[in-house]
Amino acid sequence: MRRERKKGGETGPPAAGGGLLDRRLFLGAGAAAAGALAWMRPVWAQTGEAAGANPAGPPATPPWMLHPGKPFSNYGVPSPFEKGVIRWISANSDVPGNGISWCPLQDLEGIVTPNGLHYERHHDGVPEIDPALHRLLIHGLVARPLVFDVASLLRYPMESRLVFIECGGNSNAGWNPEPIQSRVGYFHGLVSCAEWTGVPLSVLLDEAGIEKKARWLLAEGADPSAFSVSIPVDKVMKDGILALYQNGEKLRPENGYPMRLVLPGFEGTSHVKWVRRLKAVESPVMTRDETSKYTDLLRSGKARQFVFVIEPKSLIISPSPGMNLPAAGLYQISGLAWSGHGKVAKVEVSADGGKSWAEAALQEPVLDYCFTRFRMPWRWDGGEAVLQSRITDEQGNVQPTRKALLAERSPYDYFHYNAIVSWAVSSEGRISHVYE
Repeated sequence: MRRERKKGGETGPPAAGGGLLDRRLFLGAGAAAAGALAWMRPVWAQTGEAAGANPAGPPATPPWMLHPGKPFSNYGVPSPFEKGVIRWISANSDVPGNGISWCPLQDLEGIVTPNGLHYERHHDGVPEIDPALHRLLIHGLVARPLVFDVASLLRYPMESRLVFIECGGNSNAGWNPEPIQSRVGYFHGLVSCAEWTGVPLSVLLDEAGIEKKARWLLAEGADPSAFSVSIPVDKVMKDGILALYQNGEKLRPENGYPMRLVLPGFEGTSHVKWVRRLKAVESPVMTRDETSKYTDLLRSGKARQFVFVIEPKSLIISPSPGMNLPAAGLYQISGLAWSGHGKVAKVEVSADGGKSWAEAALQEPVLDYCFTRFRMPWRWDGGEAVLQSRITDEQGNVQPTRKALLAERSPYDYFHYNAIVSWAVSSEGRISHVYE
């Protein structure tokens, strides 16, 4: 059957400036749309001509098909050819357990972060906790102080939720006067998304008989620094989870084994790892960990404290710095969006530095407090371009420009950077970070 060419070319008219195409090319595409897009020439393809007309010919039998493969293993590990897909560590040389490790967003797809690549933030290293000896105490303004061990918690009803967790210091290089040139994951990679399974915290607090005047909880971890912060009871009772599992397996030590808090949509500091104590109190405790950092400096000179909710944010993951476009033609723009206010409503993409925008296709499922993957077809003409994305969440919150964020916040701020990110594409296909 002959396929009619659409007006404006095989892929239809542009959806916005800079060569962005209609997102519907990715919706219900199937074989027909794939043929219309003709993304790139394969290494070898047999045509209607005689097979011998192609000097390359079909691939020869590879060596790994000529002998038996490796035997079973007790726990699967990545291919040795993927050894470069790792967390990049930035730690204090004097205190190696104090620092961060970045999630390599540029090497991942979909919305779920593998357990071994989930970002880390530790204040005094990863404790080696014996689960048989670990206890969780719930006390303070409660009718019945309770102590739970892991075995007792496993008897409770559990629930699972796909939830992102983002460190309040993620993307803080965006405050620098000059744009940092780094792989996207090693700039914005203090965020990850996983399926967390555990006991609803409301069940445990109800069992303890939390008092009405208790408006806050002091949450304390069992790490050597006894990391502790104050969190609102209302949030904990709404959808907080005492997580025991991550992506179907028991928590990894670096992510809170044997138990941690998960508070959907709240910044990472409130998702206390290795949690050992929840104390119900009337007002914030003002611990060292919540007063010395994680506040926003404003232009007025004031500091805004207890900034829990993660503001809407999106990133183009591909293409991004460290990648090169080999030739003009069709490409897929792909990225991630998330918001602590709930679901992603839409993501728009620009290829001309924000002069025009087109709506991207959102990959299902689109869930509350979860990564959403977006995709956009783009025909690069080989000239200079500036790629951007911006999210609008279901509450109507829109990701700000960098100029708008700087107008509100002090240039000496450090936390909660969520401005639109710009990637410049040179005529040679090189990608770099720029400020627009």
